[in-house]
Amino acid sequence: MSPTELKEFLDSKYVQYNNFNFIESDPISIPHKFSLKEDIEIAGFLAATIAWGNRKSIIKNANKMMDLLGNSPYDFILNHSDSHLEPLDDFVHRTFNGLDFQTFIKALKHIYLNHGGLESVFSTIDTNGSLQQNISEFKSIFFEIDHLSRTEKHVSDPLKGSAAKRINMFLRWMIRKDNAGVDFGIWENISPSLLSCPLDVHSGNVARKLGLLNRKQNDAKAVFELDIALRKLDKNDPVKYDFALFGLGVFEKF
Repeated sequence: MSPTELKEFLDSKYVQYNNFNFIESDPISIPHKFSLKEDIEIAGFLAATIAWGNRKSIIKNANKMMDLLGNSPYDFILNHSDSHLEPLDDFVHRTFNGLDFQTFIKALKHIYLNHGGLESVFSTIDTNGSLQQNISEFKSIFFEIDHLSRTEKHVSDPLKGSAAKRINMFLRWMIRKDNAGVDFGIWENISPSLLSCPLDVHSGNVARKLGLLNRKQNDAKAVFELDIALRKLDKNDPVKYDFALFGLGVFEKF
């Protein structure tokens, strides 16, 4: 395909998949259960954190997370006591366990009480054209509290080579405001132009078949390469093509 044909193809696939029907079978359905800004961003962050593996299992366990937080995640995080954390002991999703979950609750409380909340942490760093530096700084702030070293693996660091798929997906949810009611766009202080594609096996394979990506590994360098390609297609909203790449890979086996 020519560059014009490729853009037209991906634009059509974006329109096809960026719609309200996308929500039900996607982890973004979890934050869509809430209306309070802080509930949305906390539910989104926790759901994105465990978003690897079978999608039905992800949604089931993310719903279990919300149940354990009394379906009021912001209130739970601010007002929990140690005894409130005990029921979290038995939670498990793949390698993310109850101890990790408890650490995440404590880290989020630290962020809301001492750093102005999730949006503030991601907004106060020099972006330098993307949010990958912000993600790395976020991880440092997140683990300022006492924590088990095993929990650190559940927050990716792009500056150490990770594609940071789950955090990039979470940032898309919070920052990108679409007209279809899928992405929330409740963080208005960060431009969608800075977002990076949540690169995974599906989107990576499709991107390579379409000539958008040459690098074989799905890592931070591949994210940077894909950023350049997608920003040529739409410099203001490059990550809208995540819907196209993901949809082609998951639903069409492209």
